[in-house]
Amino acid sequence: MPVKLLIPRQQYLASGIHMGMKLKTEDMKEFIYKIRPDGLAVLNLRKIDERIRIASRFLARAKNIVVASKKSPVQKGVKKFAELIKAQAFVGRFLPGTLTNPSFEKYMEADVVFILDPMIDKQALEEAVKARVPVVAVCNSFNETRNVDLIIPANNKGKRALATLLWLLAREILKERGEIKSDKDFKVKVEDFEEE
Repeated sequence: MPVKLLIPRQQYLASGIHMGMKLKTEDMKEFIYKIRPDGLAVLNLRKIDERIRIASRFLARAKNIVVASKKSPVQKGVKKFAELIKAQAFVGRFLPGTLTNPSFEKYMEADVVFILDPMIDKQALEEAVKARVPVVAVCNSFNETRNVDLIIPANNKGKRALATLLWLLAREILKERGEIKSDKDFKVKVEDFEEE
């Protein structure tokens, strides 16, 4: 019997979380459900859901989580996500030395780095690799996944898709940690993760 999705299928589809790009990499092949007639890749909803569950269990165990994203349309969502799970948010430019140079004033140690796009958040990814810190990344059909330890396949271009992903991941992490008992206890809405 198939596992019930974390949220209704329609809610996933409405967010566009499953929409890939025309560009596809070999790395992401296993997460692609089909290619539409117009050439767009459609990501597998079951695999997205499964990876959100795996990532939430993994992130729930970490103490020092760094969440980094240069994407301007999701900075509010990244900050909200970090606030809810008690992580350190880096929006905009990720400064070199943050994870690798102990004499740098903003230096910090991390147990895991979570990024929203390995291509755009390249500096955070490189720092994590040098510091030997595991990386969890949201990857679309076009992303290379070298140096990513845990892939969450999803549309990392759409504002609504990323807001839904961050909202769902925050809820599942808090449930894993025992900070909330059920979905009903999570009073935050997807809209709280979206830019105005």
